[in-house]
Amino acid sequence: MKPTIICLTPIRNEAWILDNFLKSASLWADLIIIADQMSTDGSREIALKYPKVKLIDNNSAAFNEPERQKLLINEARKIKGQRLIITLDADEMFSPEIFHSAEWENVLNAAPGTIIKFQWANLLPGFKKMWYGYYFPWGYMDDGAAHNETNKIHSGRIPLPEGHPEIEIHDFKVMHFQYTNWERMESKHRWYQCYEKITFPEKSAVEIFRQYHHMLAIPKESIIPVPQEWIDDYKKLQIDISINYPDFFDWFEEQIVNMIERYGAAPFKKLRIWDINWVEKAKQYEKEHPEKYKDPRSLKDKFIQYWLLKTQNKLDKRNFRRMDHFLQKVLKY
Repeated sequence: MKPTIICLTPIRNEAWILDNFLKSASLWADLIIIADQMSTDGSREIALKYPKVKLIDNNSAAFNEPERQKLLINEARKIKGQRLIITLDADEMFSPEIFHSAEWENVLNAAPGTIIKFQWANLLPGFKKMWYGYYFPWGYMDDGAAHNETNKIHSGRIPLPEGHPEIEIHDFKVMHFQYTNWERMESKHRWYQCYEKITFPEKSAVEIFRQYHHMLAIPKESIIPVPQEWIDDYKKLQIDISINYPDFFDWFEEQIVNMIERYGAAPFKKLRIWDINWVEKAKQYEKEHPEKYKDPRSLKDKFIQYWLLKTQNKLDKRNFRRMDHFLQKVLKY
């Protein structure tokens, strides 16, 4: 029998793209479970417009990916019968080949316990260019296996039992819209850097920098045109995926201001977040003593960050990797 296709999506202030995501997911999913983590930008109201959406609350103040995924998976498992779980974030949509894909039919007939992998297609601003990313395990023909992920950030979305069969999808891709809104992406990555530094204080600033500036090192030969049929086929379905998405509510900036208020500016001085005037942001959010948010970097800090930025696309060369090692081991950066 055909499984119930359940899309699992966590959100927190995703109003900028949520309408298009839900229009798309509604075309292939039987049920869309949204776990909202206290959004304040209208995301909840958008989600409730869609009849296939079941909205549940994630009332945790903490950012913890395994816990939110368990919340979603446990809710999906209330559905009787065979379940196909697909885990997409709000800035991800299947390319329209899914609607005539032989591989999708194979997925629907997969044995319980099968892991399904999809490839990212990272769209760039203007929706004309993109690059392909890795294959990720984001689908699971559910067999009740435990979700044992423990990494608080960038963790697995589905159960990954050892030795289980896998299907790798090539007929269609997961269009990733994060980079189409470059300003929002940079804001999000500033927040990621601060979160990493507080949560994993042993992690070096060099490692954090390299991870959250990876998009600056995509080889030119990897940048390819976005297939025009992706845009055209979705327009035929009354979905314009290439629209200029509305201004976003910058939850990330507010969170960084709160982090600086709690921990001070010094723990973040080795991070590349100081292209923003946090003193002015502190005033905007009516914080006391906005001078506490002043850029704490020394000339050495600024020079190292400048050097890291200029060499982000040169890490295929041994000398630059050695310099990274020197910065971490000798300068404790």
